[in-house]
This record gives sequence, C-alpha cells and structure tokens, in this order.
Amino acid sequence: MSRIGNKHIELPAGVTVSQEGNAFKVTGPKGSLLVPCNNGISMKQEGNNLIFTRANELKQTKQNHGTTRANVHNAIVGVTQGYKKSLTMIGIGYKAQMMGNNIQLWAGYSHTVTIVPLEGVKVTCKSATEIDVEGIDKQKVGQTAAAIRNVRPPEPYLGKGIRYSDEHVVTKEGKRAGK
Repeated sequence: MSRIGNKHIELPAGVTVSQEGNAFKVTGPKGSLLVPCNNGISMKQEGNNLIFTRANELKQTKQNHGTTRANVHNAIVGVTQGYKKSLTMIGIGYKAQMMGNNIQLWAGYSHTVTIVPLEGVKVTCKSATEIDVEGIDKQKVGQTAAAIRNVRPPEPYLGKGIRYSDEHVVTKEGKRAGK
C-alpha cells in the first residue's frame, strides 16, 4: 500500500496554504488554486512543513489521504514553477496556428479543427508544427494537451499525427507480399 499521504510537504518561500471549508487554497507567485478536500482529511503546518492526517482508518479515507496530499503538492509546484506540455505535429500539411486564444489545427482532415483551451491555460505555437500548453493547474494543462493530441493521435505505421514531444511511438512493420 502506498504511503504518500504520510510524507511531509516542504513549503517554498512565498507560498501559503490555508483550509477554506472543504478545500485548500494554495497561493504563490504565479497565482492561486483551490484544491478540493475530502472529508476526514485535515492539514496542519509545522514550520515550513505541511502534514496531512486522516480522521479514521477506513479504506476510502486512506485512499483520499494520499490523493489529497498529492493534489496539494501538485498545486504548490504549479503556483511556483507552473506546468508545461509540448506537442509536435508530424505529417505532410499538418500545421497549427493561433486565432486569438484558440488554436486552429490542420491535421489531414477536409476542415480545420479549432480547440478552445480551458480557463487558466495558455496555448502557444512555437512554429507551425510545435505547440506549447502552459498553466498552473496540472490537470487543466494535461486535459488541454490531450484534447489537442486526440484530434489526430499518432498512427502506428508511419508515425504521423500529433504527439507529445517526449512521446516515443513504436512503429509496426507493414504487410509483406505473400509467396
């Protein structure tokens, strides 16, 4: 069983975490985030460390303990450093272009596809085939990047499509002529 909930979180300088009802508010130099808190999980601050405790030993409470601690840690990283995902378009005629805050994709269809990023997420085109998705909320950055990738996921024979920059696509061998 994972023991992530028992780990302490060290608070960086300039970051504050407070409990507001059923949520933790994490404030830092890049902004603030609200992290939902499950019942039975409480937080206390000792010096520079955050310690999460659970009210009982029920299975669901144990699961929520680690999840809540991980979500607060992700929020702390987000408000200090931020999150970024890079995507690459591979294929003839595949390109991306910004239209205001939205991104317009030419991905081998007879029409263009327009993606509206989630609130708090910034999408930029470094070049016609390279896209960056940035923000302070890890979930929203990942969700927006996944929406862009799902327009044309990489196919396994030629590797064409939209992929994460660090993604490795295993290509298959094509059919061979029979004897």
